[in-house]
Parts: sequence; structure tokens; C-alpha cells
Amino acid sequence: MDRAEVETLLRQVADGSLDVSAAAGLLAAGPMGGIADLGFAQVDTHRSLRTGDAEVVYSAGKTPEQTVAILRELAAQPGRRPAIATRMTAETATAVMAAFPAALVDPAAGACAIGPLPDPCGRVCVVSAGTSDAPVAAEAAFVARAFGADVDRIDDVGVAGLHRLLAVRAALDAADCLVVVAGMEGALPSVVGGLTGVPLVAVPTSVGYGTSYGGLAALLAMLNSCAPGVVVCNIDNGFGAGVFAARVARRAGGRS
Repeated sequence: MDRAEVETLLRQVADGSLDVSAAAGLLAAGPMGGIADLGFAQVDTHRSLRTGDAEVVYSAGKTPEQTVAILRELAAQPGRRPAIATRMTAETATAVMAAFPAALVDPAAGACAIGPLPDPCGRVCVVSAGTSDAPVAAEAAFVARAFGADVDRIDDVGVAGLHRLLAVRAALDAADCLVVVAGMEGALPSVVGGLTGVPLVAVPTSVGYGTSYGGLAALLAMLNSCAPGVVVCNIDNGFGAGVFAARVARRAGGRS
């Protein structure tokens, strides 16, 4: 249950279309408990009420069975958002599809959504420098869409072929928030930030030769961007960038 649903519930009590005991029962089944104890995990069922976005399962380090169990608990909660898992292995993805035949699974992103996606509000554009950055870009795009934004993708427009980026300037300007993903020297967000004033979150990836140091060179380059207004997520953190971008886009589209 998210904040909008609680507000709707309270309005129904206020106008007499829902009695107090029924409303109390709905609240008790949703946000008032706040925690679902699965033994191996304490699932935060209250998060969507606090932040507008439900807890997401980080599958790395979890068994397929644990991921499925947490997804099942999150999917059972009242609310209009899907239950989401990220960083799934192929084995976990197979287990999720067996447990939830209608699940939306994106192998490139290593992510899944259980339940219908929300109606899109606002637009996020995910821009990647090269094909090697695709898994992080896919994760950002999947999460932004699952969190309620419309999503466009612009792939393989790194600075080694700058004319490719200049050809898509109109698409950059049409977005409410940009996610710019790059490895190597991490120059792409600075270039994009110099071409448009759209809010921009940069994501360094661990792609590159030896002195890229697993994405550290790109991270430092993005943190030192000469273009104003560039904010930076951690290395390979497509999830965090997707959440940030979706929140910006939803606000721009008139929905929190």
C-alpha cells in the first residue's frame, strides 16, 4: 500500500463510503505491520508508504528459493506496483519464471517484475556509450519503467563517434530525466550535460582496459565533470540510476 492508496482510503472514510472498521482492517493488512518475517529475511512492507516505492529484491548472494520467497511476499502486499528483483542469475531467473509464469523477465538486465507495470508517467531516456555497457543500461531502463516512467533507449553513442550523439539531440531534449551510462574514460555524461539542460544521472561501468581500474577512472571523470548538473551513481549501479530517474520523471509528469 502506497501513500496515494492510504489517502484514497482516508477520503473514503471521510465521505462515508467506507466504514472505520473496514478501513482499519485494510490498514492492518498493509502498512501498519511494516515487516514480514521470512526467517532468513525481514521484508520491509512499509517502504512504499514511506517513500512511494516498494522494496526491491537484490538477488545477488541469495538462493533462487530465497528470491522467489521474497518476491511472493512483496507481490502479496496491497498496492499497484509490481514486485521487482534485480541482479538475478540465470538459475534464479529460471526459478522465478517457474514460480510466476506471467513474470516479466529481462535477461539482459538480470531483472524481473511480478505483476502489471504501472501506467507510465514522465519520460526517462537511457543513453549508453557502447554495447559493452548494455547490461547496466538495461538494468536502469527496466527499473525506471517498473517504477512508473516511460523509457526510451539510445545505445552505442560513445564519444569515439561523436556524430552519433549529435544525431539524437532531439530525443535527449524530449526526456524528463537522462541516465547516461559509460565505461572506459567516462566522458559521455559530460558531453551530454553540455548539450542539454535535462536532469542527468551518470552511471560509470566497470568496462575498460587495465587503467580503467574496474570503473574507477570513469567514476572519477564523472564526479569531476565540467558540465554543471551532472549527478553520479556508483559503479555499475543501474538500479539506483533507474530509481532516481523514474522519480524525477514522475514528478515532471505530475505524479509522485
